[in-house]
Amino acid sequence: MKLAVVSDTHGLLRPEVLPHLEGAESILHLGDVGDPTILDTLREYAPVTAVRGNIDKDGPCSRLPETEVLLIEGGYIYLLHDVGTLHLDPAAAKFAAVLYGHSHKAEIRHHKGVLYFNPGSCGPRRFNLKVTMGYLHVAADGSLTPEIIDLEIPLKK
Repeated sequence: MKLAVVSDTHGLLRPEVLPHLEGAESILHLGDVGDPTILDTLREYAPVTAVRGNIDKDGPCSRLPETEVLLIEGGYIYLLHDVGTLHLDPAAAKFAAVLYGHSHKAEIRHHKGVLYFNPGSCGPRRFNLKVTMGYLHVAADGSLTPEIIDLEIPLKK
């Protein structure tokens, strides 16, 4: 199973993202959507699960949940926007992974047997960070393999 993972669109769904959604069984948006029509566009490719971010204060995006828990292939995945607001121990809660955004910086790390995965930002560029998104590949045995996709958006001069 391939899950497309995006975050921090901030009202901008870049056209470079769309080809990478092909073949995804689900799309996870980790907050700072910025415009609810982005979720509508994502739904044209696959079912969407989204959480709200710190900029999603008004309108339909403000009604997105702060967190979400998914059961995928026998393992639980915890979604939130800002990992700094995590108020539980994912290992004790038996989560296989914590997916988050907010920093605009892609990251893959493991801690106490839990995968922490930030796909980075596929919206407006922040500082000189790469514009990225990710995949979470889920094997039949429940093992998770994260992947970061560099959308290769050139820096403006």
